[in-house]
Formats: sequence, C-alpha cells, structure tokens
Amino acid sequence: MRIAIVSDVHSNIHALEVVLERIEGYAPDAVLCLGDVVGYSAHPNECCRRVRSTVDSSILGNHDRAALTRDVRFMNPYAAAAALWTADRLDEESKSFISSLPTSLRFDDDEGCVVSGFHGSDTDPDEYVYEEMVDGDILVRCAADAVFLGHTHVPYRRAFETGVVGNPGSVGQPRDGDPRASFATFDTRSRDFDVERVEYDTESASESILKAGLPMILASRLAVGK
Repeated sequence: MRIAIVSDVHSNIHALEVVLERIEGYAPDAVLCLGDVVGYSAHPNECCRRVRSTVDSSILGNHDRAALTRDVRFMNPYAAAAALWTADRLDEESKSFISSLPTSLRFDDDEGCVVSGFHGSDTDPDEYVYEEMVDGDILVRCAADAVFLGHTHVPYRRAFETGVVGNPGSVGQPRDGDPRASFATFDTRSRDFDVERVEYDTESASESILKAGLPMILASRLAVGK
C-alpha cells in the first residue's frame, strides 16, 4: 500500500494544487493530512475544499483550532493575526469540515502495517517534535509500525528496528531553508518514507498574502523557506 502524506498547508492554495497534482500522478492508495489546513496565507476556504475532496483522512492542527475558537493566546503576533483573519473569513462549509476533524489518525493496511498520525506529538497536539528529539519509544507507545508527525514544517525520517517515524514537512510554509513545497510518500510493505519537494509559484502566493492585508513577514518568508 502506498500512502501520500501532507501537512501544514496553511491556506496556500498555490502550493497545495501543485502538490496534489504530483500526488495524483502516483495514484496512491490513500492520502493523509496531518493538520493545519488553514492559517498564515490567503486562501483558507479554497484549501479546505481541496483537502476535503481529496484527502482520505485528515486531523486537526493548532491553526485550524485557533480559526474556530479565536483562542490565540499562545501564538506569536503574526500567527495570531492570521488566525483571527482566517476566523473572520471561514465559510460554513469550511467551519463544518474543520470542526469534524479528529486529533489523531490510525489505520491498518491489509498486510498488518499499523500507521498512526499526529499534528504535534502523540501526547500533545501543540508539541514541536524535531528530528533530534525522536526515539523509538513513540512507536511503542502508539503500538504502530509507522508514526507520522507534522507541525514543525521541517521534514525528516528516522528508522528504528521497530518501525519508522517521519515528518513530511510543510506544503504551504516550509521552514528548512528550502522554499519548495514538501510532502512525503510511505510504502507500507517496504517501510520506505520518502520526502519530496515541488516548486510552485511563491511570488503569486506572496502577492495574495499582501493583497489580503496579512502581515508582510508571512509573504516574504515563502521565498526563502524560513
């Protein structure tokens, strides 16, 4: 079974469309989203519709939650401004979609590979789990052969005797110094977790952020991937 994994779309429809086009070419058996469909960029409703119609299983991210609740107490000023801007613009269809999202995902393939997914960590949806923090204990806690994490916007893969832990990076706002949109594929038989990068029109995405009146830093960072 081949799975495609996306995360942290952040209302960037320019990046999302390019990534979904690449994924479609692979004809995966399932597409997963690890949260934060909205936030930061200018097209929250468009991204909600595309994820809802394309992704087989999606979970709630902290920006998704903030756009619903308007609770931005733990966000930096730029993230908070974008979350409140998004909250004012979500249509009822998008609100219904985000409200329906669980905080984790789990499934077994036909050959017994157990996959779990979280936005932050298995114990805290807002925890940033970077590569150097990962150990095999998370596989034991989750009783899984593969665990996928989002939230950091930085892709990685860690292999252990008991399985693999991977982060697909961010579709809409990469932070590893590479501005290309990031996603991953996973083969449940071989346990291969492969990160892929796709170029997209960062200039148009940035222009849409500025036109929407969102903070300038959210536009400028797209060109540098930080």
